[in-house]
Amino acid sequence: MIREKIEELEGKYLSQYAKLSSQTRGRKAHQEKCPIRTEFQRDRDRIIHCKSFRRLKHKTQVFITPEGDHYRTRLTHTLEVSQIARTIARALNLNEDLTEAIALGHDLGHTPFGHTGEKVLNDIKSDGFRHNEQSLRVVDVLEGGEGLNLTWETRDGILNHTKENTPGTTEGQVVNLSDRVAYINHDIDDSIRAGIITAEDLPKECISILGKAHGTRIHNMVYDIIKNSTDSPIIKMSTKVGIATEKLRDFMFERVYIGNDAKGKEEEAMYIVESLFKYFKKNIDKLPKEYLRFIDIYGREQAVCDYIAGMTDRYAFMIYENL
Repeated sequence: MIREKIEELEGKYLSQYAKLSSQTRGRKAHQEKCPIRTEFQRDRDRIIHCKSFRRLKHKTQVFITPEGDHYRTRLTHTLEVSQIARTIARALNLNEDLTEAIALGHDLGHTPFGHTGEKVLNDIKSDGFRHNEQSLRVVDVLEGGEGLNLTWETRDGILNHTKENTPGTTEGQVVNLSDRVAYINHDIDDSIRAGIITAEDLPKECISILGKAHGTRIHNMVYDIIKNSTDSPIIKMSTKVGIATEKLRDFMFERVYIGNDAKGKEEEAMYIVESLFKYFKKNIDKLPKEYLRFIDIYGREQAVCDYIAGMTDRYAFMIYENL
């Protein structure tokens, strides 16, 4: 079988720290293996073909309903993470298929209006809301009404892609770090385009280490990760580049991510998400039937949260206006 030939090549050429597709911990529900694709290739394909993935193109990355076609969306962010992660995985002889599957699925649970929507749901839902946990819920439960039945390794990488978590595979670690590299740099690019900051505003001590140009910074970060992670089970940056990256991230939180008026429509977006949550919690019968079926299992709040978190920006606006 073609799949068996690919598995044989993985065993010969991948790093000792790579996760071989033939050694996956498996899926929640047993399925016969594909004669063509490995288990991680199947995961990747299921994610690409699912509705939640398509909706990412109309979900905010940082700027809510920006005027301009060149700002990132949650989908273009996902593709940039995937590209960076695959570059690192290939250089380190890790499993590219697993890396790509994790990268493509890591933000499926993100809310409309980016982190603004996430913050509202986290504040208003009694047990909080975290987009990485919702991403896992999408692939485990919500997508298609029964989930995508992905492998343990892909699910683990999706759940643990955020900074404070540690994935169980080196491929998951690659995506965890690639996510940071991607969003710090493309959010700088978008913020300069929006006129919130200028290139001269970037911390000079960071730029002297990482580089001033967008492509230069990404190259230097990626090269540093590869250099410091070769023949190692730990994916990491050097201390020098890691500190510079964190300082640049702190700068973005201070100047862009938190309470910046130039993001526009943020207060409106917060009001819409909160209003929708309160309305559907009070009028639970107004939920679409595919979410009503989860109430007895997961509770009213979770069903409402699932519906709102799955909305695109424009759909949330439309439902609010209709109501």
